[in-house]
Amino acid sequence: MSKFDELREKYPNFIYDDYILEVKDNELIITYKFVIENLETFKPILKIPLDNIKININDSMLKKIIFNLGMVEVVSYLKCTCSKNVIIKAGFINEEQINFFKKLYYNGLGEFLYLNKIDIDMEDLFDITCEVKEEDCVIPTYEGTGNLIAIGGGKDSCVSLELLKDEHDTNTCFIINPKKVTLDCAKKANYNDNSIIGITRILDKKIISMNEKGFLNGHTPFSAIVAFSSYLTAYIYKKENIVLSNENSANETTVIGTSINHQYSKSIEFENDFREYTNKFFGTNINYFSLLRPLTEFQIGMLFASYKKYHQIFKSCNPGSKKEPWCWCSKCAKCLFVYTILSPFLYKDELIKIFGTDLFEDKELLKIFIELLGYGKTKPFDCVGSYSEVRYAVSLLITKLEGKLPYLLQYYQDNYELELDIDFKTLYEENNNVPNIYQEIIRKELVRCAK
Repeated sequence: MSKFDELREKYPNFIYDDYILEVKDNELIITYKFVIENLETFKPILKIPLDNIKININDSMLKKIIFNLGMVEVVSYLKCTCSKNVIIKAGFINEEQINFFKKLYYNGLGEFLYLNKIDIDMEDLFDITCEVKEEDCVIPTYEGTGNLIAIGGGKDSCVSLELLKDEHDTNTCFIINPKKVTLDCAKKANYNDNSIIGITRILDKKIISMNEKGFLNGHTPFSAIVAFSSYLTAYIYKKENIVLSNENSANETTVIGTSINHQYSKSIEFENDFREYTNKFFGTNINYFSLLRPLTEFQIGMLFASYKKYHQIFKSCNPGSKKEPWCWCSKCAKCLFVYTILSPFLYKDELIKIFGTDLFEDKELLKIFIELLGYGKTKPFDCVGSYSEVRYAVSLLITKLEGKLPYLLQYYQDNYELELDIDFKTLYEENNNVPNIYQEIIRKELVRCAK
């Protein structure tokens, strides 16, 4: 019997039992209660600063959004046993909502299932039942203003900050668990503490202990946490738009020949599902969209290359994010991808100033390089761009360089054909939810940077 089957048999019931709200020290504090029956109880916490905003913790819509955010927080704890029966006692959801979360859980755990060698279909993975009766929920009169811009510290959110700089006075930055890097990016765009909302998400440490004991572990759809928590924050702060920085490249699957996508909750599919879900079940007219959806990672790199004030600040390295200060490890897939996508515009002195070394000379990165190009079994399980644009970036750089090529570029030239047929500078994905006024700004920036 596999560990997956053994744990599901031993711990069949996962209960979303409750959540508690309190306002203390000018913060909204939310404590969730999740129970794996006969094993463990978890109490993760979310804190949202109120900046002297008066809220009614009995507001039925506020509680509804908070409860739904808990439905996504569930995944971080449910994954350790993959209990078959998910029992909802903290709030009401109907069958249509259950199907939304079944799809989110299944696709958001796609990488987790693949790496743990779990072969199961969506209907068999979890049986979600709700034990709470529906109550009336008053939809308040809601009029929002300005943008709530999610900031992650990487190049993408920096590009969004620049594209929306003319609306600076009504923009607000949104950061989960602020670090120096994320705050520096916001402040470099001239936002101060009064226009930055930093929320605190605290995992229950018992889940880390369970991971160490050998329970199931793996990737969860963090961007879905960003979606629901930013929606809650936008509701409290009365914002009109929630602006993400997920690009068109996030739609490409990670495992060739499957639908498994490390970036599922950054995809247009999830974005559309979330917009439909919130419009139908919350009805506050908060507009959630990704500003960079029309663009590829290559184009974002092209724009970012011209925003030099961020070059010594931004960070995207996941191993490096666990260190203080946040740094580039220069050994992971994310580092090599960002280096590659910026290389046609910044190679090599400017890139070495950012990363500290020429990553194209690192022979240890060859396997990751091949995977980024699409010649491995899978794409690296990280937030990286499409195969075709990586090949294009590499091919374009090779045509620009004279003399001896660095190791990885020489390997490419010796083993593959240059791919320059598609002009990635001029592509534009029309399947997006970006308001027309912002699409005009994006198109103008593309023209400016492509010259």
